[in-house]
Order: sequence, then structure tokens, then C-alpha cells
Amino acid sequence: MEAVVVAAALGLLLLAAAGSSAGDEAREAAAVRELLARLLGPGPAASFSVSVERALAAESGLDTYRLSGGGPGAQVRVIGSTGVAAAAGLHRYLRDFCGCHVAWSGSQLRLPQPLPAVPEELTEATPNRYRYYQNVCTQSYSFVWWDWARWEQEIDWMALNGINLALAWSGQEAIWQRVYLALGLTQTEIDEFFTGPAFLAWGRMGNLHTWSGPLPRSWHLKQLYLQHRILDRMRSFGMIPVLPAFAGHVPKALTRVFPQISVTQMGSWGHFNCSYSCSFLLAPEDPLFPIVGSLFLRELTKEFGTDHIYGADTFNEMQPPSSEPSYLAAATAAVYQAMITVDPDAVWLLQGWLFQHQPQFWGPAQVGAVLAVPRGRLLVLDLFAESQPVYVRTASFLGQPFIWCMLHNFGGNHGLFGALESVNQGPAAARLFPNSTMAGTGMAPEGIGQNEVVYALMAELGWRKDPVADLGTWVTSFAARRYGVSQGDAEAAWRLLLRSVYNCSGEGCTGHNRSPLVRRPSLQMATTVWYNQSDVFEAWRLLLKATPTLASSPAFRYDLVDITRQAVQELVSLYYEEARTAYLNKELVSLMRAGGILAYELLPALDKVLASDSHFLLGSWLEQARGVAVSEAEALFYEQNSRYQLTLWGPEGNILDYANKQLAGLVADYYTPRWRLFMEMLVESLVQGIPFQQHQFDQNVFQLEQTFVLGTRRYPSQPQGDTVDLAKKLFLKYYPRWVAGSL
Repeated sequence: MEAVVVAAALGLLLLAAAGSSAGDEAREAAAVRELLARLLGPGPAASFSVSVERALAAESGLDTYRLSGGGPGAQVRVIGSTGVAAAAGLHRYLRDFCGCHVAWSGSQLRLPQPLPAVPEELTEATPNRYRYYQNVCTQSYSFVWWDWARWEQEIDWMALNGINLALAWSGQEAIWQRVYLALGLTQTEIDEFFTGPAFLAWGRMGNLHTWSGPLPRSWHLKQLYLQHRILDRMRSFGMIPVLPAFAGHVPKALTRVFPQISVTQMGSWGHFNCSYSCSFLLAPEDPLFPIVGSLFLRELTKEFGTDHIYGADTFNEMQPPSSEPSYLAAATAAVYQAMITVDPDAVWLLQGWLFQHQPQFWGPAQVGAVLAVPRGRLLVLDLFAESQPVYVRTASFLGQPFIWCMLHNFGGNHGLFGALESVNQGPAAARLFPNSTMAGTGMAPEGIGQNEVVYALMAELGWRKDPVADLGTWVTSFAARRYGVSQGDAEAAWRLLLRSVYNCSGEGCTGHNRSPLVRRPSLQMATTVWYNQSDVFEAWRLLLKATPTLASSPAFRYDLVDITRQAVQELVSLYYEEARTAYLNKELVSLMRAGGILAYELLPALDKVLASDSHFLLGSWLEQARGVAVSEAEALFYEQNSRYQLTLWGPEGNILDYANKQLAGLVADYYTPRWRLFMEMLVESLVQGIPFQQHQFDQNVFQLEQTFVLGTRRYPSQPQGDTVDLAKKLFLKYYPRWVAGSL
């Protein structure tokens, strides 16, 4: 009984802290009606009546929607307790009654006429307070170059998927610049401290400084403008934007202005030397700590207002200077005190990644010290709960509210991947955990725009009390909605993918693509996968078989590119294994055959397939970066930021290929030259009878990698070629070889 009382009290405290500034009912209803018009057009939107009534959630206090009406001559009536709830109800109607589909890669919104009636009034309440979205890294891997038009699409997607809590971190460097200038730093010192745009996420968490900077003045102005629009739109739906707070990291230059301050230089991060990492952490007991923290938050909230939830991560992937609980408790208290000095209603949103990332450091005493914030004033993101949940080994974060999050993707990589059964069962299991303090569900990918089926399921689970009963049936319906028609071959393909690439299980499951295709070649690369590759090839065959019916669907063509890309990824691994075996057996002809096919046939063919879809173009990626610039010099700077992130990640390949993508242009001019050089050096090794020198290859290939990063070649930003024809050619060439076992 005590646990129930505690959990209820925590829920009330969070509601009191964060729920009072959502905006009025009329504004939220208007926002949903405007979303509806953007989504369907003004004519179809007139067939819906949308209203927001707080009283709908009076009993539970949780977001609730109600659907009714529809049928010949009747409007569909959507009522929500908040704008987000109303948008989620609208999405439920479009999905379950109209067979529509909303997705990053394009939505399928063919409405039946007349609109189907809701047979009985349908009322649905979410089982938890929060549906969270984003990871600090998403800001850099996916959002960094977005303009307002792209942000508007994303916020609409968030509302339709019921997201009511999300990071809003744009523009913070402009605020920090004001604070640092007020503290006595020079503009030059500030410019030397900030990272470039593509690496801001790690500057914000104290992992990096300086690398790939400085930030142009125009960047600050544009980001301030963008942040105002983002916040206004999020709040119009009743979402709660999470603003940043001071976590303790400061520029080294602060020690020039205040030579007596107590700072600790942290260790290096991500294979960077101290020119770009080894950040300075202000001691929690230093008198300057509350001054810096309160200055920043006061300036931030003066500029942007507040919804009282703030994110701060002091020890993200960095070992604290001391494991003493007293030190960790003091560091935690300093961050929290700086928040409540400015905002007495502050709630701290903490990424729980640190506990998962270094479990050997974070023992019970250390975890307890960091969680020693007044109960209910700390909201922890169990960031990787679908694979390595932390709530289980910390007794529900020692009674602090937490959000069960699916991380799923690392680095914004392409590659079919998911742990759908774990995702399906996880939230319900967390709610049933003894004395659970679970306060919501979340999606926290490092990068978006991939594996949309995974996010569709997770978003739906935010409104379900129980897991989906039959994922096979669910994914069949998903395919029908995605393509706008039920097609047996396509649905069978999706069921094969569900049991293979989307059926990863265990702690070894990470959505980080380590395929040889996107790694710097060596003779030691692993090629094992958790699924039967024959399922991927059979799904490829079935999707191609469905083309006569589905080829007009943009979502289908996107999926055909994606499954073809995955099949080629499997083939690259198989030809690599063949080439490696031939080399080790000193079989020159076999090596030249396998290596030749991989580097001179397979990869160029993949590049052509990718070039046929706008979502897989390096040109689009780089043009997005260039589009932020106000001069050609800025455009080149932003483009180089983007190229570095996709490839070397640092000046010396410090986190090489972490953010790998399979994009037309990147395959042709980055991955393919690496593979050709590798195969040439293996052949040369056999011909000359000398061992292959990996170190020499690494030196030579780094020159190729640098050439790409520093290059200025412009790539097409419009698709070229026909996806179906190109995929069929690849299939007809390689599928028979796969079946016959004679690659």
C-alpha cells in the first residue's frame, strides 16, 4: 500500500510541476485543426470536428481522447483533454478506421468516402503521464540543418503520435554566448569553445569543445528564431518542451577571468585528445557554480519562457572525478539548486544512459547519490530499456519517476533492425515491476528516418495498457495501411522481416550498423547477424513480386530501395568472406573474382538504386546543410561539418563511421574507393608474397577518406532512375546465385 501512495504522490507532483502551462483549450483545438488542414487539405479537414476539453481527463488526470460520429453526411467528432490527445485521437481514427498511415518517408492518406462511422463512442486514456521523444544526439544526427518547414512536419508527426514531452534545445548557444560575455569572456574565447553545428550535441553534454567550430553569428540568429517557432508550435498543442540547464561544464577561458575557481579537467572522450575534449567541470562547492547556473537559466527563460522541465547531463560517457557518494551528491545538488533558484517549480530530466554505459562505476551508492533529488523533482529517462533496462537493477531508480525509453538507433545509421518483441513487452513489464515508478514511455533514437515500423509500434504502445496480442497480425495491418491496399506478397514479406531483422533479442542488440559495407575494411571484420539471411532475400523477392500492384505507392518504392539496400549489405558480407577466404588460402583468381564483384559491380549497382529515391541522396543531405548558410564560405563550412559527421567524425577518424549512412554518392565516392584499395592491396600482397599490412592500408585509406571529407563535389539532390527497374536488375543478377549457393 505504501508503494501505491508513493507512486500516486509522485504522479501528482509531476502534474503540478509540469501540467499547468500547457495553454488553453481553444488554442490547442485550433492547433489540431490547422494540423488537420495541413495533413489532409482544407476540404477533407472540414469533415472533422475537433475540440479540447480538460474535463475529459478529470477522473484519471491522464491524456484522453474520445471519437464519435462519421458516416454519410456526418462529421467525425474528435475530443481530447489536450491538443496532443486530440491529435492522437485523430491519428487513431485515420489509422484504424480509414487505413491511413503517417510516416517520415511520406504518408498514405487516401480517405474512404464517405468517412467511416465510429460504431460506438470510443474513449481512450493513456496509461502514463508522458510520451517522450528525442535523444540529445538526435539534435545533431538528424535535426541539425532543419529549417522551419521541416520542423513543422516533425512537430505534426509528434502530435499525431501522442508525444507530449520533447527536447527543445535549439538556440541555447546564443544564450550561453550572452552569459559568457557577461562573465567576462572575449568573443574569441567563446568562438574557440563552441563546436561546429554537426557536433553541438556533444558540446552540450561536455564531451567535446572547439572541434569543427566556430559557430557563425548568423547561426545564432537563425537558431534563436527557429527555437521561438518550435516552442510556440509545441506549446500550441499542449506539449511540454524540455529546455536545457547548466550541468557544470565551463570553457577553460573562465579560469582566466576567475583564476581562483575550482575546476577539474575531465578525461578524454571518443578518442579525441585534449585539444577537443577533456572538458573543465566546475566544482559543485565553488561559489561560481550557482551564479553561472542561475545566470543561464534566467536568461534562457527570459528569452523563451518555461514549462518547468529542464535537461542536464553532467557525466554523460565521462567518469566522474570521484566515486565518493558525497562528491556525486554534491554535484547533483549543485545542478538542481541552480535550477530551483530561478524556477522553484523545476523538474530535472536526466538521461539514465550514464548508469547503463559504465555499470562498473555506478554501484548502488553512486547511483543513489545522483538520484538524491527531492522525490518527484527528478524524471529519469531509462534510455535503452528495450535492451538494457536500468530500472530493474536500481529498484525503479530508487523511487524516482522514470520513463521507459526505446533507443533503437545509434548514429542515424541505415540498416533494417529492431527488437519488436522486447519493445512490445517492455512497457507493460515495467508498469508491473514491484513498486514501479514508471511515468511514461519514450522514443529516444540517436537518429531518425529509418525503420519506421519500429516507431509506429512504440508510438502505439504509448496509448496501450497491454502489449499487442499478435505482432504478426499487427505487422500485416501495418503493411496494408502503409501501402493503402492489402497485398498478400507484401504482407508476407513484412512477416518475414518481423521474424528476422526485427526480432533481435538480448543485451547484444544494438541498432548500430557494423556491416562490412560501411566499415573501413580489414581481414578481421565480423559478419555474423542475429537472423537468417534467407528471410531477407525472400522478403526482397516477395516485395518485387508485389510491384505490379504497389509500384505507384511512394512508401512501397521507399521500402523496395530499403530491402534492396539490405540485400546488397548481406551480399557485401558474403563476397567479403569469399575474398578473405581466398586471400588466406592464397587463391589469387578467387580473390580477384570476389573482390572485383564486390568493389566494381555490387557497390556501383547499390549506388544507382539509392539514387532513385530522394530519401537516400547524399546531395539532399549536403544541400540541407548548405541551405542554412548566408554566404558561400558558410555553405562550405557547413558542408564540411556534415561530411565529417558522416565519415571520420573527428580530424583523425576518431569515431570512424559511427554515423554511417547508405546514401547515393557516399557509397560511390567514400565506401567504394575504400573497398577497391583494400582489394588491390590484398592482390598485391599475394602477387608479391608479402603479408598484408593493415597499418599501411589504414594510412593509405585515410588519405581517401580525407579527400572525400575535404571535397567540394556537388551531388544530385533529385532522384534519378526507376527504383523498380534497378532493383529488379540487381535481383535477377544476384538472387539466383544466392539460391544456388554459388556466389
